[in-house]
Amino acid sequence: MNTTENAEEAIELLQQLGLKEYEARCFVGLNRLSSATAKRLSELTEVPRTRVYDAIRVLEAQGLVEIQHASPQRFRSVSLEEATETLREEYEGRVDRLCDALEAVDGVDDSGGHEIQQVWAMSGQDAIENRTGRLIERATEEVVLVVADEELVTAELVENLNVVDEDVDLLVGTPAESLQREIQAAVPHAKTFVSGLEWLHGDDGTDAETAIGRLLLVDRSAILVSTIVPVSRSEQAIFGEGFGNGLVVIARRLMAQGLLTVRDPEA
Repeated sequence: MNTTENAEEAIELLQQLGLKEYEARCFVGLNRLSSATAKRLSELTEVPRTRVYDAIRVLEAQGLVEIQHASPQRFRSVSLEEATETLREEYEGRVDRLCDALEAVDGVDDSGGHEIQQVWAMSGQDAIENRTGRLIERATEEVVLVVADEELVTAELVENLNVVDEDVDLLVGTPAESLQREIQAAVPHAKTFVSGLEWLHGDDGTDAETAIGRLLLVDRSAILVSTIVPVSRSEQAIFGEGFGNGLVVIARRLMAQGLLTVRDPEA
C-alpha cells in the first residue's frame, strides 16, 4: 500500500476505536509532522480549519496530542508508543465496562426447566479459533484434535495446546506426516498421529464445495467440527456439547477410526 492508502486505513481503524473522522484525520496528520499549526494541519488533512481546533481539543483531552500555546498555536502528537498504549488502555477499559454491564443484566429463562442438548453454528476463523481455545482451556481429561487444513495451525492454536495441563491427554491428528512433524515440534508433549480418516485429505473428488477444517473433541462431551470453503477460504463450524449428545457420539466413533492404534476414545 502507498502512503495515502496506509493513512486511510489508519483513519478507519482509529474510528473503529472510537475517534470521530476529523479527530482521526488530525491525529494521523500530526503523526506525519513534527508539529503543525491549524492552517498546516488543515491543508494536509483536508479538515476544515475551524474543525481542526475542535478535534485537537478532544485529542488533547484523551492524551494523544500536545499543544504549544504560542501565536499561532502549534500541535504535535505524543510518541507512537505512548499513543498506542493510551488507545489500548481506553479500548480495554471499554471492553471491561461492557463485560461488567452485560454480567449485571438479569437473564431470562425460557427453557421451561428442561435442559436441551443442542447444536449451534458459527462462522469466521477468529470466532472459531477463540471457541477452540476456550474448549481446550477447560479440558480436564482429554483433548483430541484433528487438523485437516495446515492454515489452521496458527500461533494461537499452538499456544493453546502448549498450556494444556500435563494431566490431560492431548492427541493431535493430521492428514500428512509433514504437518504431524511440524505440530510435534511445536507442541512436544502432544501425542501426534497421521489420521486414518481418508476423507480429510480431499482426494476423493467430493470436496469441490467444502473441505474439513478441524475436528475437536474435549473430555468426550463437547465437539466442534469446521469446514473450509475453498474459494473464499472462510471457515464455518458446528458445535455441540453434552455426554449424551448425538453429535458427540457420532464424532467419537469417527475419530476412533482416525486414532487407529494411538488411542481409542471409547477405550
